Amino acid sequence: MYTICKPSESEELVNSYSGLVQRIAYHLIARLPASVVVDDLIQVGMLGLLDAAQHYDPAQGASFETYATIRIRGSMLDELRRNDWAPKSVHKKARDVMAVVSRIEGDTGREARAREVAEELGISLDEYYQIMQEINSCRILNFIDLGTAEDYITDSFQSSTSQPQESIEQDEFKKNLVSAIDALPEREKLVVSLYYDEEFNLREIGEILGVSESRISQLLGQAHLRIRKRFAETE
Repeated sequence: MYTICKPSESEELVNSYSGLVQRIAYHLIARLPASVVVDDLIQVGMLGLLDAAQHYDPAQGASFETYATIRIRGSMLDELRRNDWAPKSVHKKARDVMAVVSRIEGDTGREARAREVAEELGISLDEYYQIMQEINSCRILNFIDLGTAEDYITDSFQSSTSQPQESIEQDEFKKNLVSAIDALPEREKLVVSLYYDEEFNLREIGEILGVSESRISQLLGQAHLRIRKRFAETE
């Protein structure tokens, strides 16, 4: 049972933490295509903040900011998933690459190399890298899409409208996601960790690993494809 704040208390929390909504929105927008409008994220984020203010239970032990961050991000990610801006061509390219990667790795028993995938697709290596960048720009629609770990951790504050089946599905999703990330090649797993957990950008990760920013984009794109493939196989 939740402790419902009085209206005045809810309003005070919303006013005090409105800046948190903006910080989260601008953090997400930096990873999204230019077609996504930050004001739209802020708008739905404010609804998430209001929901958090109305259902926050301090007896659960977490601070309001921690609880609100999860609910705000959840609202934004749900909105992004509902409004898929990715062109159909990008989805088709992703499926084509996934099929080739799967075939190569099934035949060789090792990680598919970029040049091999490009040759199988009948495109240049530069064109393959471009496809990886396009897939990266749409990654949030598919798993957010990774996001940081807390985006996927089901906190102790379940919504009053949540059903047991929803909790089971969330737990299953988290288990599959962790399994898919663990199955990545070590280099891709490291890039995913640096990008999502440590929140380094592509350029910074390139400097850490001593490779170009485009190479990091390619590795991240391949990681996303492998995770999508793993989820498809699971389903």
